[in-house]
Amino acid sequence: MQNSEKPLLAAPFIREIGRGKKGARDLSRVDARRMYAAMLNGELSDLEMGAFLIGMRIKGESVGEIAGFLDAAEAAFEALEAPDVPFAPVVIPSYNGSRQMPNLTPLLAMLLAREGVPVLVHGVLDDPGRVTTAEILNQMGISPLTESNSLHSAFESKLPVFMPIAVLAPKLHRMLEVRRVLGLRNSTHTLVKIMQPFAQPALRLVSYTHPEYLTMLTSYFSEAAPAQRGDVLLMRGTEGETVANAKRAQAVIWFHQNQASTLIERQEPVDEMPPLPPASDAATTADWITQALAGKQPIPAPISEQVAQCAQIARQMITSLRG
Repeated sequence: MQNSEKPLLAAPFIREIGRGKKGARDLSRVDARRMYAAMLNGELSDLEMGAFLIGMRIKGESVGEIAGFLDAAEAAFEALEAPDVPFAPVVIPSYNGSRQMPNLTPLLAMLLAREGVPVLVHGVLDDPGRVTTAEILNQMGISPLTESNSLHSAFESKLPVFMPIAVLAPKLHRMLEVRRVLGLRNSTHTLVKIMQPFAQPALRLVSYTHPEYLTMLTSYFSEAAPAQRGDVLLMRGTEGETVANAKRAQAVIWFHQNQASTLIERQEPVDEMPPLPPASDAATTADWITQALAGKQPIPAPISEQVAQCAQIARQMITSLRG
């Protein structure tokens, strides 16, 4: 039986969003899903896709558009199965790495996993000019997964799992790679940071960089995100990463059943800086994290608090599910 559905005509959607900041109009959630699904499935020409992505970059995404894009994105890969343990999985997206400060996302992931929490870190393997989480974990002997069906055996080791986006969601990985052609980030860079890769509820750690994304993401998680997908902790990123800033804690907003509450208050600057790795390269950072895990370096207080809060919520989520 042939598919009778007509190919998507992109021009009307490009026209809606491409009239500049004042003249552009937002797409509905349904139309946004249709458009993003068409891009993921290779149904648009390179010209159409480039025009749409640049138009959206100039206009900025609405809550409905992000919701529609994410609906299509999460339908484009096979959801992972969470392990049967007393904690909901914690999902840590890592797509920024670090330029200046040491990237301590691996420390957060290791501390959580040590508590018995299943931790999935997903992201990119490398990024020119930045030190990625994957590179640091690799220095610590934790290699990225090459296939998703080895996830559960990896969790059993009580170590965090790093899954490249190319393995987790190949279609989204191809959309990220468009940046190399256009020279600009696109909506996919937001989607990979907020998506929920598990079939069961999970705790997502989500970061933002620009203030307008705090407003948009707060509205999304309060109004449009499916509550049954789990909880979310939203914070300003540490160089874009979701690990707490070792120098002073950021404010963290907890979304539970679409209700927002402040979980951690923003800390004022302190005079005494905590001990940190002497350099930010992958090898030095990995060595310092190993020492911290062995008790030879003090773990920064904001990260310790972040670990405690994540573990508590992940346990509460399972307790609630099991009644």
